[in-house]
Amino acid sequence: MSDYSVAKFAREAGDREAIRHCLARYCRGVDRLDEALLQSVYWDGAVDDHVSFVGTGQEFVPYVIEVLGRMDQTQHMIGNILIDMDGADEADVETYFQAFHRLPHAGAPATDLMVGGRYVDRFQKRGDEWRIASRVVIIDWFREYPDSGDFTAKPIGMDIQPGGRKPHDRSYLLRAEAARGRATR
Repeated sequence: MSDYSVAKFAREAGDREAIRHCLARYCRGVDRLDEALLQSVYWDGAVDDHVSFVGTGQEFVPYVIEVLGRMDQTQHMIGNILIDMDGADEADVETYFQAFHRLPHAGAPATDLMVGGRYVDRFQKRGDEWRIASRVVIIDWFREYPDSGDFTAKPIGMDIQPGGRKPHDRSYLLRAEAARGRATR
């Protein structure tokens, strides 16, 4: 019989939050093409079975940076996260995701691709840190759109600068400024 008690979840709260934080680092890493951040989510020797790629996490990082780097924009969002703790240092985690990809085409307008699926992960805690030990990506649906939004058209009358990739994305500048501010206190 499974234990879904409040006391159990209270005992595991820090571990569960560390797992969620690792998943969020993954999404930020792939969208900002941040190699160091992506490397921080996989244990050495972790296996990633990621649709058309099967290999180690360390091999996946340069692969995904190259593939997504050919796209104008991406955004990975996570939803339901089901964490089944397996003792104190392992967990089975299923995370629903939706991923947006803006695809450029030489001589033609960009198109959009939306993908929905699940990350089925085995997490391990080594020392005091949780990372992915193995991952299988399951695609549940996708939708291709024949066009894409055009920021030069000034949506809703506003001159919007879209987010970018590391190090040019504004979030990196804001985080660096905040760190400098904390250092001078």
